[in-house]
Amino acid sequence: MTSLKALILEQTRKFHREQEPGDFVPGVTPILSSGAVLDEDDRAAFVEAALDMRIAAGVSARRFERAFAAYYKLRKAHLVNSGSSANLLALTALTSPKLGEARLQPGDEVITVAAGFPTTVNPILQNGLVPVFVDVDLGTYNTTAERVAEAISPRTRAIMIAHTLGNPFPVAEIADLATEHELFLVEDNCDAVGSTYRGQLTGTFGDLTTVSFYPAHHLTAGEGGCVLTNSLELARIVESLRDWGRDCWCEPGTDNTCLKRFDYQLGTLPAGYDHKYVYSHVGYNLKATDTQAALVLSQLRRLPEFVESRRRNFRRLYDGLADLPGLLMPQATPDSDPSWFGFPISVRPEAPFTRQELVARLEDRKIGTRRLFAGNLTRHPAYQGVPCRIVGDLTNSDFVTEHTFWIGVYPGITLEMADFVIDTIRTFVTGRH
Repeated sequence: MTSLKALILEQTRKFHREQEPGDFVPGVTPILSSGAVLDEDDRAAFVEAALDMRIAAGVSARRFERAFAAYYKLRKAHLVNSGSSANLLALTALTSPKLGEARLQPGDEVITVAAGFPTTVNPILQNGLVPVFVDVDLGTYNTTAERVAEAISPRTRAIMIAHTLGNPFPVAEIADLATEHELFLVEDNCDAVGSTYRGQLTGTFGDLTTVSFYPAHHLTAGEGGCVLTNSLELARIVESLRDWGRDCWCEPGTDNTCLKRFDYQLGTLPAGYDHKYVYSHVGYNLKATDTQAALVLSQLRRLPEFVESRRRNFRRLYDGLADLPGLLMPQATPDSDPSWFGFPISVRPEAPFTRQELVARLEDRKIGTRRLFAGNLTRHPAYQGVPCRIVGDLTNSDFVTEHTFWIGVYPGITLEMADFVIDTIRTFVTGRH
């Protein structure tokens, strides 16, 4: 490292320390629902990648992919530009002609939930497939294996479900259903990095799993996401789709990794056509940059700390609010240990106040709130008239739409902040009874 570069990084760290926030002032300092928690090492890693002009995916991207795959004990991880892109790639990979008769075809069904985030469902529609919507339980805000089993039909070929707010759905049972009925399972693990079900990390049960590195999530690259799998066949398809659809698997800047660059005859191309410019999929360019990778690689060392902070803040809120009338408290799915993304609260219909009134009080005190994503997706303008199937009723998804919101547990929330949130909610609720 040159002396000038070392000086810049030293000054970067000093600059970061000077930006540390001041003391918390109740009702004045915003308590965000989510956000990135960055230290001086993160800032220095990001700046160093920029100084080295690593403007495309490079050494940090490869290092992160290896480290993140190792964390999950999976064979392959592919860094992408967002969690939404990760979902698109994971589902699209299952439509690849390289899977032969196992591939998903237009009109095939994919089971999912109605109460969730749009980009878990959008790839189903974008690939000409049919979402099959099932309801969720209140408290866990996840579906059940029984609902999924009821939704399986002769046209069902896959299941794609998210672990809601970091709370695992019963993924072992649903993975067993997938195996029994020869279905693919995609775990949307974007909100649940570090969560476990029956002692096993979520994201390790399905054929493919996805993660988001948006600033709201457990780790951040600014923007970014990842697709992971234990299948080398699926990993190769994901990589091709991410990288323009090309058949070649050479790293950028390298040639002839396969030692047959000019020896292939594929499609109706002339024999020996340059393999670097042969395309086996109708793909995208969804790669991340090395500056993003450098940041999330730096963040990865703090993942255990982040997970414990989220669990600590969740416990603090739960212990402080659990006895309040009129509120439905969140429940961890049995046999799970969530790495919580947020703390969901539902206002019971019989309460002498509404969700809107409680949210207004929190927002007035600078306490950030968020809806449980889209509520019932089937009620949104974008999904009116789309081909879909609904199994059972969506009563609880409708309840979520009307009565549920969540507040933050991310590591930037101190216990002092959590206690202020508790005091605000308790004062409001007890004042209405």
